Amino acid sequence: MSSSANKRRTLELCAVLLTCLGKFIFMDWLDLRLIYVSTAVLAWVGYIWFSHRQRPVQLKHWGFRTDNFKHVLRRVLPFVGLALLSFTVIGLWRGSINLSWHILPILITYPIWGTIQQFLLVGLVAGNLDETVGSHWPRWVIITVCAVLFSVVHYPNGWLMLGTLVLALYYGHIYLRERNLYVLGILHGWLGALFYYMVVGRDPFQEIFGKYM
Repeated sequence: MSSSANKRRTLELCAVLLTCLGKFIFMDWLDLRLIYVSTAVLAWVGYIWFSHRQRPVQLKHWGFRTDNFKHVLRRVLPFVGLALLSFTVIGLWRGSINLSWHILPILITYPIWGTIQQFLLVGLVAGNLDETVGSHWPRWVIITVCAVLFSVVHYPNGWLMLGTLVLALYYGHIYLRERNLYVLGILHGWLGALFYYMVVGRDPFQEIFGKYM
């Protein structure tokens, strides 16, 4: 493995950690959710585009591919069905179901952010760890490390931490076998939106756009 590739992977991991740190600063502390998410999406899309220009095969290697889309979708759909059933049961039990028309723009836009999150979590963190320390660490260790990181980023909401931990454990397993970010990202966005409105009982649309309306 070349030193330049190792350096690139190290810089990518550092950039992911900075993005995670930015969540606590700009979303939790300064309450600048829209600015943070928009900036993070644009910055990482820019990096993806730059990497594609430098190494055209990199996109498919990361998982930006459609050739196995249907296959991966079929594998993930049972998990999605179980998740929706769980959301309904927990939401009814907690009395936290808060569905309104606000969920529609979130269902449209959140898959974009969900795809970027999956790119960071499994594409860069899990993927880079698998390629660098995979000969020493079992894959379940890599998947667990990534899942715990993703859960911690959603502190302090306990339900979000639990939900993202379960999602990341399953997604990490699927990604390292199949490498398709489109399926994982889109479903992440839809499941995440429903989780907020059904389990957490929060309205992301109001939290993000309310102050600008």
